Amino acid sequence: MLIRIGTRGSKLALWQAYHVEERLNQAGIQTEIVTIETKGDKILNVSIAKIGSKGVFTEEIEEQLVDGRIDIAVHSAKDMQSTLPEGFELIAFMERERCNDVVVSRKGGLSVKNGEAFLLGTSSTRRVATLKSLYPHIKTVPVRGNLQTRIRKMDEGACDALLLAYAGVHRMGYEDMIAEHLSLKEFTPAVGQGSVAIEVFENLAQDKKEAIRAALNHTDTETCLLAERAFLKTMDGGCSIPVFGLARLNGDQIDMQGGIISLDGKQVIRKSRSAARDEALTLGSELAEEVLNSGGATILESIKNQSI
Repeated sequence: MLIRIGTRGSKLALWQAYHVEERLNQAGIQTEIVTIETKGDKILNVSIAKIGSKGVFTEEIEEQLVDGRIDIAVHSAKDMQSTLPEGFELIAFMERERCNDVVVSRKGGLSVKNGEAFLLGTSSTRRVATLKSLYPHIKTVPVRGNLQTRIRKMDEGACDALLLAYAGVHRMGYEDMIAEHLSLKEFTPAVGQGSVAIEVFENLAQDKKEAIRAALNHTDTETCLLAERAFLKTMDGGCSIPVFGLARLNGDQIDMQGGIISLDGKQVIRKSRSAARDEALTLGSELAEEVLNSGGATILESIKNQSI
């Protein structure tokens, strides 16, 4: 059995692909890695929100899944839109890395909490809105590109520090540049942050699907991400909407918190609830409905109107 693995070409995306390849090889499956450039990789001078958030890092890869040039696509789970195009499915979620955000800088001692102003590079509307809400003295500037490109831009003076996901910083070996770990309570991550998702098209042979899932899927992570993705789907939020959601297992129970922040940071709707682990999808949907009914729908409509 040969599995052709489709991936973006950044160092972090390739790390993920090689990680998948290693696990498949350990299960006795032969592999080949195919590198694909996406719209999100080509357009670096415009924010993701302005490109159009749906499929910006996945569209070209999905085309190759359809025509059979690749068997699976490897993605950061947080890049996956909540509703996939018809015929596509996520068949595995790999074990989640620590999912918090971090401040990365070559300048020691930087902290969002000490009251000193500095310039922070990020292209995430969630992170910008969270900073405006909690730490308005911190100014932000959009910085896009792969991790190495962002660090280079920081070194060239674009900003004093970067606000990034711990998982990518850790996987690329930049932990020594972490100036501050941000709490999950304040900076609740994007849905799926820290996990690698495996996407396939419906024409992939069933025996391949089963072998891939057996080698790669982490059941506890999958349970949490199913809840989070159900939340995101009901919220109807893409990459350009400051929605956050995090589910965690507590024995046979899932505890989840999620919400939305207005772009100016002045309104934050944050809710939490729990359910049995076999009710992950219901939990995510019901939590989203609670957020929407508590003012989230008004914030969401306002954000979408501003984006038009």
